[in-house]
Amino acid sequence: MVAFQRASGILLHPTCLPGRFGIGDLGRSAYEFIDFLARSSQKLWQVLPLGPTGLEHSPYIMNFSSFAGNPLLIDLDQLAEAGLLDADSLEPLPETGEPAYAKVDFDRVIPHKYGYLRQAFKQFQPDLAYEQFCQEQAWWLDDYVLFIALYEANNQLAWNQWQPSLARREPAALSQAQQDLQAEIQFHRFLQFTFFQQWGKLRSYANAQNISIVGDISIYVCHNSADVWSAPDMFKLDPETFDPAFMAGVPPDYFSATGQLWGNPVYDWDKMEQTHFAWWVNRFKATLQYVDIVRIDHFRGFEAYWQVPGGETTAMNGEWVKGPDAKFFEVLQAAVGSLPVMAEDLGIITPEVELLRDRFNFPGMRILQFAFGGDPSNAYLPHHYIRNAVVYPGTHDNDTAIGWWNTTGDAEKQHLANYFGYRSPNEIRSIHWLFIQVALASVADLAILPLQDVLGLDGRARMNDPRYNDGQWRWRFTDSALLSPELSDRLMRLTQMYSR
Repeated sequence: MVAFQRASGILLHPTCLPGRFGIGDLGRSAYEFIDFLARSSQKLWQVLPLGPTGLEHSPYIMNFSSFAGNPLLIDLDQLAEAGLLDADSLEPLPETGEPAYAKVDFDRVIPHKYGYLRQAFKQFQPDLAYEQFCQEQAWWLDDYVLFIALYEANNQLAWNQWQPSLARREPAALSQAQQDLQAEIQFHRFLQFTFFQQWGKLRSYANAQNISIVGDISIYVCHNSADVWSAPDMFKLDPETFDPAFMAGVPPDYFSATGQLWGNPVYDWDKMEQTHFAWWVNRFKATLQYVDIVRIDHFRGFEAYWQVPGGETTAMNGEWVKGPDAKFFEVLQAAVGSLPVMAEDLGIITPEVELLRDRFNFPGMRILQFAFGGDPSNAYLPHHYIRNAVVYPGTHDNDTAIGWWNTTGDAEKQHLANYFGYRSPNEIRSIHWLFIQVALASVADLAILPLQDVLGLDGRARMNDPRYNDGQWRWRFTDSALLSPELSDRLMRLTQMYSR
């Protein structure tokens, strides 16, 4: 069990950073952001899952591997410094939109960056560090690079639509594929080596400035992933088609009247337990190689999870099924040691979920945007906070504080105004700074602020709206000057005022 020290930090996915090639990466802007955190007395940088994304680029729902890194985050300038690219030939992508409200245009970014990545690969000469990486990570890397090469060779069809011998992983078919696709397999090994080399340098730079990286484990993995293809017995799949027999999601909630149907296959926890949860233990160990603290997304799914039959189009016709509960975390703790874990305990939370969270001393989450729609017993109101908690103005799934304020109802606004001693909502000039100050002042040991709120951006800067699938996960800012000394000083003063 880990006792977290009082601290604060900022939530920002690396894709949201400025960058010359249409997307944030692990280059100069990331180092400048860490410098901004340090100047502002922040001790945490929270990111979303860092894996390679597919359709709609959700790092939670559409991720080709829970172990691999996203090649789109590779910094091309570092490849040029290593002699793998000609720096003078690197063509930036023209920026579009306002500097604070830009979007990643994946249709432009992917071919642009991959063209340079393939050039770099042609110049790359394997060295001892590369060979060591491939050897140490072979237990997941070999399956991943073969999977992604096959995915590309099969016109990006899901793995259960490949020829049956490959879908069923018959040894002769896999061996032949490894021979036929050797060049692509080696290219993807190079991408993973490069990603983790760059990420390791960046994390070390952050740690040297007393900044810890908060990573994110999404409880579920994508059906069309190396994870499911390489270990189908660990998931509830149709034995003939390998489609999900049951899909993950949540019943109707704050975000959607028909629930959220994520489409991910659910785990066969009985099979998992027979292996002493080996797949999950490996996943945690791998994650803790690259981050300092792990936020478990949809923590409640370990106590009980919402299971929807395959073929349904909404999450309404599901059922709660008992999860592995405490026995999983007991095994995990025995294998990993202390667990630096934050529990995303939002949604339909029962006493059983709270008991599981508290048994292992995991801090849960408090969201200020959820606090003002009910009565004084609302658990998200600051006077109910405990020390072992993480407070956010909002998460990556929420609107920005200003966006929320602009769209919330009059009764909720008046409730908030009354709570903080204002006569009228019209007296509140900067809802984002009010939320930031309340979060930092709270008794909760940890406070994490979305960068959009620190920058004072409206709903156009929202990262994700769970009600919709299309067009999410694209927000970014394109001008590092937005992280001004004045902004840093203001955040630093508040942070120090409240002993963070």
